[in-house]
Amino acid sequence: MVDFLYMTWLGKPVWMWLGFHAVIFILLALDLGLLHRDKSREIGVKESLLLTAFYLSLGLLFGGWVWWYIGPQAGQEYLAGLVVEKSLSMDNVFVIAVIFGYLGIPRNAQHRVLLWGILAAIVLRGLMIGLGAALVHQAEWVLTIFAAFLIYAGIKMLVSGEEEEGESKSADRFTSFMRRHMRVTDELDGQKFTTRRPDPKTGQPVRWLTPLALALVLVNGADVIFAVDSVPAIFAITTDTYVVYTSNIFAILGLRALYFALAAMVDRFAYLKSALALILIFIGLKIVVADTFELVEIQPWVALVVTVVLLAGGIVYSLWRTRGAAEAPAAVPPQAGAPRERLGSSHG
Repeated sequence: MVDFLYMTWLGKPVWMWLGFHAVIFILLALDLGLLHRDKSREIGVKESLLLTAFYLSLGLLFGGWVWWYIGPQAGQEYLAGLVVEKSLSMDNVFVIAVIFGYLGIPRNAQHRVLLWGILAAIVLRGLMIGLGAALVHQAEWVLTIFAAFLIYAGIKMLVSGEEEEGESKSADRFTSFMRRHMRVTDELDGQKFTTRRPDPKTGQPVRWLTPLALALVLVNGADVIFAVDSVPAIFAITTDTYVVYTSNIFAILGLRALYFALAAMVDRFAYLKSALALILIFIGLKIVVADTFELVEIQPWVALVVTVVLLAGGIVYSLWRTRGAAEAPAAVPPQAGAPRERLGSSHG
């Protein structure tokens, strides 16, 4: 058994992988079983900020352990990766707010979607990181492709206009497709993803999806889309699979708390997208300059400092420019019945 724990898997001993997943399992079990037993209770902004600080502190503590046990280089790479992933996840928060608002998901049901969404995201990110690691270690030129994609994505993000309307249209197309091909209720049934209702044709009780299930699929789809940016970004900082994976997962763990902390202030971060675009462009250029052409060596701490400065600058500038604006309400339906009007008629 001892020999198995010290076997190397993806560059690190098995016990390091098992220990990390044990920590994640305990955190998720506490979150699901102890912190939120009352499913009807809404998560307030104060609680969200405390949870965000808690998860961020855990991520930083783990980074300190990586620094101490693996080495300063790995520690710097982990911290840079954590900051980059956390920064990019903020854009994901705003898209999730659009999804919840469109589907009319009440605030006290949103945390259930986000929790199961995070569980799915951990699995999906693990698969994508595993694939990325295999590609990078087989052929170093893959990093150059990642760089080109990051630069393209950053420029596209800079020149693109307001995306909220586009996100709503995407949600509309998806819900229309689901209603044509599956049974979907017009209204929620508590916090259930499925419910039993009579079939319109036979009258027999059958299983229906609720709008909460549609929200879960859309949130997971949004995470996959954002992972296409974030996974190449972290591989641009380090190719250590353990560092890539752990920094990614710790960034995801705090996503739910971050959502409830920021969803009420979405409109106050109008210029954050530009800062995130510059972060992607910088990381892409870092690969080209430092790795592809080897013109200059860029240390991980430089990437960390640049990311923090760009992110902080985007936040401060956004808050300053929107200082006179009223805070946007949380993504909840204005009145009962609004989701039915926006989502159309039931399948039948």
